[in-house]
Amino acid sequence: MPDKPIPSVIEEPAMRDALATVVEHSDDGNEPLQWNDVSESLSSEEWGRLVREEVLVSDGTGFTLANPERVREALQPDEPLDTTTDTDGIEAESWAWYDKTAGLAALSLFAGYWSTGIRNTIASYDDLLLAPITDALPFFAVIILLALVTGLYSTVLQSRLRDTETIQAYQEWMNELKERKEAAKERGDDEALEELQEEQLEAAGDQLGMFKLQFRPMVWIMLLTIPVFLWLRWKVRGGHLSGTEAGLIVPLAGAVGWQEPLFGPMKTWIVWYFLCSMVSRQLIQKTLDIRPSASPSD
Repeated sequence: MPDKPIPSVIEEPAMRDALATVVEHSDDGNEPLQWNDVSESLSSEEWGRLVREEVLVSDGTGFTLANPERVREALQPDEPLDTTTDTDGIEAESWAWYDKTAGLAALSLFAGYWSTGIRNTIASYDDLLLAPITDALPFFAVIILLALVTGLYSTVLQSRLRDTETIQAYQEWMNELKERKEAAKERGDDEALEELQEEQLEAAGDQLGMFKLQFRPMVWIMLLTIPVFLWLRWKVRGGHLSGTEAGLIVPLAGAVGWQEPLFGPMKTWIVWYFLCSMVSRQLIQKTLDIRPSASPSD
């Protein structure tokens, strides 16, 4: 004979307590009970309801649970909602002294964009290395070569210095936190929402560490890229190009000078450098099979 389904009475907190008392006094539902055995803990209404809904059935000597195993299973506490995530392994590595030094140096190089003296000093040192190249190649080819070089070390540095596993673990944690919060809202579980909000506050503190972790490769990339860009600016805007280096012949636009606007307010030399840089980085990533970033779905 198949077991009868557990009545809905089991879902009511007060009746669950009453039923738990019955289980306790009946040796886990194995011994018959009389009303007098549980009258101190159960009201007559609760006892009568258990009998009416056939949770308790008569066996001639008393009342026993109709389905003791299923009742015990139904009374087992639900697994608590896991509102915490083990984030012990998600810890961003602190910057070493040389990372901090590189950051300060890169920040100092930024001054060259506004200070002519600093820009000229940096560019003059760069020109000692680049002058033989500009003598041998046309300027548009020099820009292509510089874009290839900067694209290569930028891609390699980002691949070597980017802690992909930690960043991916952090992204997965944040996505999981968001999903659990949405699920708690749908259930109307205010207690879980409060705990998840506390966890979000803790996550906010970790975001700074993740930002530093992601920004670390950029510090080294800027340290090497800014001097190149300052040299290009010095070369074009400072009047250090030869008379034969007038500019480019661009489709639709025709012949344009290096300092003429080509794309909105952006000068031709800037547009050409960025185009060459983007193309070179794509080629380098495919050639070296380097993935630029990672996401939780990867």
